[in-house]
Amino acid sequence: MFSYEIKVPKDRVAVLIGKKGEVKRRIERFTKTKITVDSQEGNVTIESEDSFAAFNTQIIVKAIARGFNPNIALLLKKETFGLEIIDMTDFVGKSKRKMHRFKARLIGTHGKAWKTIESLTKCHLSIYGKTVGIIGPAEEVALARQAVEDLLKGAPHGHVYNYVKDIKKKDKLGLR
Repeated sequence: MFSYEIKVPKDRVAVLIGKKGEVKRRIERFTKTKITVDSQEGNVTIESEDSFAAFNTQIIVKAIARGFNPNIALLLKKETFGLEIIDMTDFVGKSKRKMHRFKARLIGTHGKAWKTIESLTKCHLSIYGKTVGIIGPAEEVALARQAVEDLLKGAPHGHVYNYVKDIKKKDKLGLR
């Protein structure tokens, strides 16, 4: 029996469980695992006979814990999809004011920056707490990570978008 323990923020426990336990059961059914949730403490235990299933479920639960919708987190069941978590404090530091400013920078006016990165990279983004989560096809996740990190380092939005477009064009032409 393989087992993983994960700490889930208390405000995300309800999302993980879902209405009448429906989300938790769906994850268990998809991954062939047993998930036990301690709602009071936010501790989640994942058990399975299959080590890969337990590991994969741990990643799905981690994605939900970092703010993703369970339907998007379940995309991680596909072997070609990956999850990347970026700790914004590595770029922003501990200042709450600066953190707020950089979150706003990543989201953009009416979510424009966020939507642009998502559409250019075919990835899903989630900003939760002090982290940015990225889910998508593995090769695209690396590109989305680079775009997010460049924005966190202060690069102009236009430059970041053009960089992503250039990389995509090179990939299409087989130049990279």
